[in-house]
Amino acid sequence: MGAERIKCAIIGSGPAGYTAAIYASRAGINPIVFEGSQPGGQITMTEQIDNFPGYPEGISGNGLMQDIRKQAERFGTVIKNKVISKVDFTNRPFKLEDEDGTAYEAEAVIISTGAVARWLGLESERKFRGLGVSTCATCDGFFYRKKDVAVVGGGDTACAEALYLSTICNKVYMIVRRDQLRATAIVQDMIKSKENIEILWQTKPAEVLGDDSGVTGVRLESTKDGSMTDISVMGLFVAIGNEPKTDIFKGQIELDANGYIVTKPYTSYTSVDGVFACGDVRDNRYRQAIVAAGTGAMAAIDCERWLTENPLSK
Repeated sequence: MGAERIKCAIIGSGPAGYTAAIYASRAGINPIVFEGSQPGGQITMTEQIDNFPGYPEGISGNGLMQDIRKQAERFGTVIKNKVISKVDFTNRPFKLEDEDGTAYEAEAVIISTGAVARWLGLESERKFRGLGVSTCATCDGFFYRKKDVAVVGGGDTACAEALYLSTICNKVYMIVRRDQLRATAIVQDMIKSKENIEILWQTKPAEVLGDDSGVTGVRLESTKDGSMTDISVMGLFVAIGNEPKTDIFKGQIELDANGYIVTKPYTSYTSVDGVFACGDVRDNRYRQAIVAAGTGAMAAIDCERWLTENPLSK
């Protein structure tokens, strides 16, 4: 039995993948979405989203993804709850294989596999995710206006989170396991100029403290002598980096030093003609649902135009 032939395969879901599906379906290129191991993407773990246009009362991450998914299906998108585990972009049609060994051939591919935040690995951290523990200050900082919060990390991402939070929160602790920041010099200067940012050097979270209402504090362990201290905070923002889900694409398309897919400026084109990328798998800067959705639209538009100019005879 031969491989199933697909005109446009979308690998991954989330705001980018589902939006790409809406545009691709309306353009008549019959997309099939392979949702991946986390249908809807990591945004489904967010309890409340207040900054996505069109939802004046806010919506849960899962609710948002269900709405966009249904919209894609309304225009004819076929959605498979499958994980693509292998790809071969050497020749068209591109070859795909899911975790069950089922083979597919695609005339064009849109990649929207996303990225996952690095977590601390604490059981208490998992317990309070969405109840005070977050990986996105831009997404969740609003809920901690005029309150005390903490940011874990000492790089550019952590500093950017701390600077943003310092404009809306009462106090921001930075939990840094080393005796110096890893951020660029200008960013370090900005951090040190903020009166409401306090850096807790050579410390790391040992436990997230809380109750039924959510996070109430963090127990810190000294990286010098192992001593413990507690701080009182209402929110903990983990900013120790993200990992793009690009393992299966290594050696197939160009990735940057951090593993993100490289796209041509102002487009979704990758280093392989006929393969496009959208969402957090190509974005290490903004990491917002609305931005991901926008790049999903770009990918579908680019894909439709490219297929029109590069038809593949059977």
